[in-house]
Amino acid sequence: MDLRAKIFVAGHRGLVGSALVRQLQAGGYGNLILRGRDELDLTDQQAVARFFAKECPEYVFLAAAKVGGILANSTYPADFVAQNLMIQTNVTHESYRSGVRRLLFLGSSCIYPKMAPQPLKEEYLLTGPLEPTNRPYALAKIAGIEMCWSYNRQYGTAFLAAMPTNLYGTGDNYDLIQAHVIPGLIRKMHEAKVAGAAEVVIWGTGHPRREFLYSDSAADACIFLLNLPEETFKELTQDEEAAPIVNIGCGDDITIAELAKLVAGVVGFQGRLAFDTSKPDGTPRKLMDIDRLRKLGWNPPPAESLREGLQFAYRNYLETLGEANTSRSK
Repeated sequence: MDLRAKIFVAGHRGLVGSALVRQLQAGGYGNLILRGRDELDLTDQQAVARFFAKECPEYVFLAAAKVGGILANSTYPADFVAQNLMIQTNVTHESYRSGVRRLLFLGSSCIYPKMAPQPLKEEYLLTGPLEPTNRPYALAKIAGIEMCWSYNRQYGTAFLAAMPTNLYGTGDNYDLIQAHVIPGLIRKMHEAKVAGAAEVVIWGTGHPRREFLYSDSAADACIFLLNLPEETFKELTQDEEAAPIVNIGCGDDITIAELAKLVAGVVGFQGRLAFDTSKPDGTPRKLMDIDRLRKLGWNPPPAESLREGLQFAYRNYLETLGEANTSRSK
């Protein structure tokens, strides 16, 4: 991508989108097109069509999505499937109509079958049943992959789908209903520490294994993918036999129980960790196979950086508390 190219980051205020903006700006890209939800409703087909016709971006990062953890997915399944389908359909179709040179669609590791072999390879897509707790979201993301693949085959577009592992970092959502596991644990641990609580209750058995990648590292991988040489990018997006997917991860995972202990140490909570086994665990394991990404030339940060990443995330959470307190005082 030329440093002067017009780049639309859809969902630039979210966890991945904000990381993309930071990494793009740090890389010298100075022509970013950014619209908040109050300025552009991506579920509104006509509004998205007008936006693309006016702005004509050359590259698109489709990071906008309705996201959340097990509780949010279980509580709002219709919202998760409907809103994600509308967002990605509108942005993908208008990217084709306006002649976008390359598009990167951000999916999720939950697209893979619940009991798929580990680590998860790109070719495991649609080889078995999905995890029921987030099936609506997963199906929407699978539809997004199919859209990229179908538009590439029918119209010759260059649309690639990136499947990041579990992400966390600056700009995360700490709402306990909407939050993923790391921001949820950070908030629970912090509030328990402040209240002097004796224990923190965590959903599930603590046995499932999860892989975690800091959002800025994932953004770096996304920008790397959209900057691949023409022939390499064409090989990824024009294969009629294989979906245009690349996994993004760190290649290492830990149990939820181990993660909880790590978060407790970072936050400074010294009480007991209690696991509510009546609550769902979700998929037993979701470790991404990142051989394809490594062979393309991108390598993840070292596994020991998880503690450092959690420290960054906790500082960000404390900053959000400061902003909330300032807002209330006004």
